[in-house]
Amino acid sequence: MRHEDKLPVLLQTAQGDRHQTTARPVAPAWRAGTDANRGRRQGRGRAGVAADAVALPAGGLSRDPLARRITALHFPTLAMDRYLRHRDRQGNRVPDDLPLALAVDGPHGPVLHATNRAARLAGMRLGERVVDMRALCPDLQVEFADIAGDRAMLARLMLWCRRWCPWTAPDGDTGLVMDSTGSDHLWGGETAMLRDIEEKFSLMGLSCDLAIAPTHGAAWALSRHGGLREICQGPELAQRMAPLPVAALRLMPDTVLLLHRLGLKTVGDLAAVPRRALARRFARAALPQNPLMRLDQMMGRLAEPVQSPDDPPRFAVQSRLPEPVSDPEPHLPAMARDLCAGLAAEGMGARRVTLHLYRTDGEVAALSVATARASRAADHLLRLFEGRLERLDPGFGFDLIILEASVVERLDMVQTRIDGHVDSETELARLIDRLSARFGADHITRPAPKDSHIPERRERWQSAMAPAAGAPGTSRSPRPLRLLDPPEEIRVLYAVPDGPPVQFTWRRLPHKVTRFAGPERIGPEWWADRPTARLRDYYRIETQHGRRYWLFREGLADDGRGGAPRWFLHGVFA
Repeated sequence: MRHEDKLPVLLQTAQGDRHQTTARPVAPAWRAGTDANRGRRQGRGRAGVAADAVALPAGGLSRDPLARRITALHFPTLAMDRYLRHRDRQGNRVPDDLPLALAVDGPHGPVLHATNRAARLAGMRLGERVVDMRALCPDLQVEFADIAGDRAMLARLMLWCRRWCPWTAPDGDTGLVMDSTGSDHLWGGETAMLRDIEEKFSLMGLSCDLAIAPTHGAAWALSRHGGLREICQGPELAQRMAPLPVAALRLMPDTVLLLHRLGLKTVGDLAAVPRRALARRFARAALPQNPLMRLDQMMGRLAEPVQSPDDPPRFAVQSRLPEPVSDPEPHLPAMARDLCAGLAAEGMGARRVTLHLYRTDGEVAALSVATARASRAADHLLRLFEGRLERLDPGFGFDLIILEASVVERLDMVQTRIDGHVDSETELARLIDRLSARFGADHITRPAPKDSHIPERRERWQSAMAPAAGAPGTSRSPRPLRLLDPPEEIRVLYAVPDGPPVQFTWRRLPHKVTRFAGPERIGPEWWADRPTARLRDYYRIETQHGRRYWLFREGLADDGRGGAPRWFLHGVFA
């Protein structure tokens, strides 16, 4: 196994006989993931990693630019393969001897975008106008290509290719690239991995050219201009790249034509020319038009990492099945236990767990559950999937399951109660998790404090899955436990216009004030309220029956923001 700066220790487990006919749970295996905190975690293993795990090198991680292994996948006939696959599923199979082409709009009419084998044998060329090609082949059948659908399928295949390694990214309109460093040993070596990739795509009806090399540029070149399942090692990189055409450098067509006119037709010819002579011509050229920069990328002198759309998870386990099945439930308990054991070994807890089902038709079905608090209890996490697995479409079956902790937090082991029972906060968090998993996180809310001096604005409703907010600031004056929403208007008798009430009527019942405290003046929030908003004077009063209320006068007699002041009852003290 190669030690790279982004591959953690992997646990290699027996995957079972591939030709086995009885589907049974397979021991989960740890997948590669991000390892940004390796220095902090060095010396702490994951669950199950013991004697058969590979230790980190004492001298640090290798920084050799040619030590990586990049896998390039090229689908030269993706558009046509997808169209033929669609026709087969509709029961309208295209005859093998029928010339068929897919067209797109060109500057002077439709042009050929993709052709089948019969059309290629008839002399049909891509990029030519449809009217010209029909003059050569009157039997040519033309359909318009679905460019957006092809791109969407390539994006789905990018996710589906993560069954082989977690770092995958699109590579143009007809290719994918994978950083398979340290992942090939899980498949029996690079040769066996390429054979497995080609076999899987062949079963889906997709033609795929494969290559593995130390750099992205070299793998791209070998997949487009090399042989069958090319594998290039670091020491032989320059020798393998020399005979390839300059088009293998991923240059624009006009730049390739210019190099041909200069007599530079192969990569070896370009490498033999003094760099200073070419630098004067291409120094200011962009990357797709700069052969020197492309050559440096191919030879590993210029870094070109695989830009995956999202980072792989640090904690994930996978189970490969000997044959496709449609129900993942029997395989989840062992995977959940292994995942939680790995989280416990690192002192982490999961906030979001995602289940990925890799279908045999190139699709990936995913289901995520979230927790209100970090958790590594396998039984609790499994309960969150109850009643939701039926929503996943197994298609023609799936042969790979991945369970990952996509969002994790630090979770230290603490003793909450001396009797060993779980505290109430943990039970409340688990209840929120179960309700959110059943009804949706958007439908479960709880109150949270808000920074505002207006009483009815000091509390808001937020998702129950959101982290609990801090305690609100305490007020210098007492506040009632119950507030009326909205405040109810009352009729008041008072001795002084701006003084406390003497008697008020609320809900048709008169109340005589025996004692009062106040006023407490609260001004409007000028950044949130309208300019006509009026200030409030709050009073805490006690009636002849011993009940205490919280009421306020809105506005003053001569404040110029309305008519006479209005009185409202806002709360009831306990």
